[in-house]
Amino acid sequence: MASRPPPTRTSTVRTQKTKQLTTGSRRVVAKRSNSSSGWGRRWALGGWLLLALWLGVEFARLPDVGSLRTQNPRTTALMDQRAEEALDAGKKPRARQAWVSLNAVAPHAVDAVLISEDARFYRHEGVDWTEVENAFEQSVREARLGRGASTLTQQLAKNLYLSTDRSLLRKGKELLIARQLETHLSKQRILALYLNVVEWGEGVYGIEAAAREHFGVPARSLTVAQGAMLAGMLPAPRRWLPAQRPESLRNRAGVIVGRLEREGRISAAQAREAQAELSRFFDAPSEPGYVADASAGS
Repeated sequence: MASRPPPTRTSTVRTQKTKQLTTGSRRVVAKRSNSSSGWGRRWALGGWLLLALWLGVEFARLPDVGSLRTQNPRTTALMDQRAEEALDAGKKPRARQAWVSLNAVAPHAVDAVLISEDARFYRHEGVDWTEVENAFEQSVREARLGRGASTLTQQLAKNLYLSTDRSLLRKGKELLIARQLETHLSKQRILALYLNVVEWGEGVYGIEAAAREHFGVPARSLTVAQGAMLAGMLPAPRRWLPAQRPESLRNRAGVIVGRLEREGRISAAQAREAQAELSRFFDAPSEPGYVADASAGS
């Protein structure tokens, strides 16, 4: 019986070299992979440390909001910004404001603002994470940036202490200040401050000044329709002016009236009356002095 020839030495050496090269390559790849993941972990850790450091510094520099429990601010960051913008444009700064208590504001006007800007105001602690999640899902669904999801407390923080820029750093400060406001002030005080400092037209701040500017009446005498219009102005308070009869304001005010009725804030009869008043108001010609005259007879 013929025996099989033994394997050649060359074949054995090549096989061994191939195994060595394969093993070596695996070791190099493993080292590179470990090195990459190690650097990734270092960068992530460094990022978190920088964030923690920034939060610590900014927390130490937070304004003292405790004084707002009993004192009304003489001015706000937004008012100062608008004054600077007016001067830069060669105009004289205008600031019309009159402080009033919540009791001096028509209840349905307060409800209209809450429904429009922060329906969950009494159920969150400064940040409405449910609304943030809804806004994020809307942005993903529509492939564009959607609503801002800022709570009334966050808007107050921005108005009092920050600027109108949209940077992430400003947003971070806004969140920190909003949490401080919720910690040191009652919900009613936060609401009162907001209603007295928020912008309602060029140089118009607070609901009392807004009611007199746009409708010629004090805040306590606002009708349901007028309160809905003021609430509807807030996303664009210097563009959606009642005197100009913008269709966007008409639509928003109508929606707000409908929500007030659905949530039991006004009766069905009040809702019908408010919708009829909106129709009369927006179908009327835009004339100087018409707003005050029309509201006086409402």
